[in-house]
Amino acid sequence: TSITSAKIQVNGVHLHYQQTGEGNHAVLLLPGMLGSGQTDFGPQLKSMNKKLFTIVAWDPRGYGQSIPPPRDFPPDFFERDAKDAVDLMQALKFKKFSLLGWSDGGITALIAAAKYPTLIHKLVVWGANASVTQEDVRIYNGIRDVSKWSEKVKKPLEEMYGHKYFAKTCEAWVDGISRFAEKSDGNICQELLPDIKCPTFIIHGEKDPLVPRAHAEYIHKHIKGSQ
Repeated sequence: TSITSAKIQVNGVHLHYQQTGEGNHAVLLLPGMLGSGQTDFGPQLKSMNKKLFTIVAWDPRGYGQSIPPPRDFPPDFFERDAKDAVDLMQALKFKKFSLLGWSDGGITALIAAAKYPTLIHKLVVWGANASVTQEDVRIYNGIRDVSKWSEKVKKPLEEMYGHKYFAKTCEAWVDGISRFAEKSDGNICQELLPDIKCPTFIIHGEKDPLVPRAHAEYIHKHIKGSQ
């Protein structure tokens, strides 16, 4: 039941991950914006059933301990994360695995499930969105300045990154994700949702301050058989 922490080279970068459990069902935990396995999934690493599952939590490139490189947000950053995530699991010799993704990690998981259907067993996403509206951009700009964040949310990230990297990366994220709204339909991955064939469970917080509920309803409507 101990948690191992290691790095492995994937697609030219050294990705950090934590792993625990010995079950046949491999599960990858995908963190949200600025998050890491440790900050976003401490309780899951500790408490998920380690007889049933082998649990892997990763730090996407530029996040957590997967630095260098510094995090950037090219137009395809979600696709890049999806490829990194899948290639990480294959490098760790998992033939098939499930994805549990929250927020940006949920978007990454949706793309991975659509693009690599033979590798993904099941999919759970929460706080995810497949497009960006002008209203979303307004909400994102509300969190651009990290000095206005609540102490509870801010503290673990400042401890991990230092204030400067944390503040700069948050601003870069707001710019990067807001770019999707410049397209006519604000599309991130809407066209991929019908390609998701694995059992899919969508969770949404009624009071989610960053992702309006319509996003979860859209994803549910466009992934056949999702719950």
